Amino acid sequence: MTSGAGPADLVLVGGSVTTLDVARPVASAVAIRAGRIAAVGDERDVGDLGGPRTRRIDLHGRTLLPGFIDAHCHPVMAGVDLLRCPLHELPASIDSYVGAIGTYAAAHRDLDWVLGNGWYMAAFPGGTPSRHDLDRAVADRPALFINRDGHGAWVNTRALERAGITAETPDPPDGRIERDAGGGPSGTLHEGAVELVRRLVPQPTVDEIAAGLELAQAYLHRLGITAWQDAWVTPAWLAGYRRFAEAGRLTARVVASQWWERDQGEEQIEGFVEERARSSIGRLEATTVKIMTDGVAENYTASMLEPYLDAKGHPTGNRGIDFVDPERLKSCVTRLDSLGFQVHFHALGDRAVRQALDAVEAARGANGHTDMRPHLAHLQLVDPADWPRFRALDAGANVQPFWACNDDQMTELTLPFLRPDRAALQYPIASMYRAGARLVGGSDWTVSTPNVMAEIEVAVTRVSPAKRDEPPFLPDEAIDLETALRAFTLGAAWANHRDDRTGSIEVGKLADLVVMDRDIAREPTNRLGDARVLLTLVEGEAVHEDPGLERP
Repeated sequence: MTSGAGPADLVLVGGSVTTLDVARPVASAVAIRAGRIAAVGDERDVGDLGGPRTRRIDLHGRTLLPGFIDAHCHPVMAGVDLLRCPLHELPASIDSYVGAIGTYAAAHRDLDWVLGNGWYMAAFPGGTPSRHDLDRAVADRPALFINRDGHGAWVNTRALERAGITAETPDPPDGRIERDAGGGPSGTLHEGAVELVRRLVPQPTVDEIAAGLELAQAYLHRLGITAWQDAWVTPAWLAGYRRFAEAGRLTARVVASQWWERDQGEEQIEGFVEERARSSIGRLEATTVKIMTDGVAENYTASMLEPYLDAKGHPTGNRGIDFVDPERLKSCVTRLDSLGFQVHFHALGDRAVRQALDAVEAARGANGHTDMRPHLAHLQLVDPADWPRFRALDAGANVQPFWACNDDQMTELTLPFLRPDRAALQYPIASMYRAGARLVGGSDWTVSTPNVMAEIEVAVTRVSPAKRDEPPFLPDEAIDLETALRAFTLGAAWANHRDDRTGSIEVGKLADLVVMDRDIAREPTNRLGDARVLLTLVEGEAVHEDPGLERP
């Protein structure tokens, strides 16, 4: 099938083209003209579109896909963290972290605060690092290191002193101060308690945010990601996005989710409206509001219908934390929906999921069925009664499949604290899909890798790429390759209100495409994460190109 007239700018032939277009699911050649897909089919369909300036790429049987879209990630945070002391790529051990932080602190003696991100909870006993270990790395200045899931912080003694946190300091309503045997602060802060220290830290400048964003964008493009939804954007982050977009440097398509401050109410909505109006620049939009309704299971703050167990397997009185009162949540979501905002929920525990769906239902009842496309992210524990509600309410199930495996965080920090029947309800991706839910793919980078093929490997195997010989985690919840691909293309495009323009390879759509280094349909499912991206196109322009692209 072809469209338009005149020679193509680029033709790609000899490939395994997965279009995700139900009318023509497979092809072997694609032509691109003026940033859009001009032809899809075989070499005969594109043969007449060549001209003297047409670039021709032989794919040598490799896979051509729609560009990947990450519907839940944190590129600004990631980019700024790359400018500081990132720990994500280090071996997950106390000594590794202390060594790296000490080296960084020694090399940056001019900094008033030593800051970083990316420690892994499973590297520490009970998932809670000690201030004394961080003191070994830096004792002369306050230090604050956010963990890789963003729900806790590791601080040194100087930081606790600077914040005035002592044994007498009460836990905030939405967080917890980890304490030692004497009741003093041990060095780990959970959820809202992090803000007791973070509010004292100097904020990055707009130029620093833009510089970090440039690093993050280049990294994501190398992984085939052409668009994303940034799931936590404050006014300062958004100013950085605007600076970046105004300079013509934003090559990705971005929906910024404006951050709902849970200690405020509906008075903040006016600010969201103003930010949305001034942030539609090039490929940038700020049309979404992110509401975090609960925490995470590993620190017992995910909001649950049934209580957590203690270390001996006995029920406790703890069902987690509701960060937003359920009735207030209904009111806020209804108001946001009426103003044309999409709502992007953090909902990890089954009670949080139910409350978020109840809020969507309230908005639907008050405003009718709008096209605001609410979506719920994480969905670690979902009650079966709520599986069909996603379809009934047209709410997206924004899943992070990389977590659905027997990694240390699952086996050491989660499974021991959930009843077995409850643990069996974790990451019910296939069950929600069978119940009619629209799957939306997201990584939550930097919590975990934004490598879509690694995420897809776990989605179809339920086994970690780091432990491929381990048994699968709840294997009945695995999905097939096409369903997983669709989540990170058309599903995520739907969440970004761009499925009419991107997400599949169809004539007339924008040429946001990715070339892999192999035919992924022939790849063993437990090796999908090894696939590399050779070419990433945004509107037909290469934003990443591997030197080996045109070699057989």
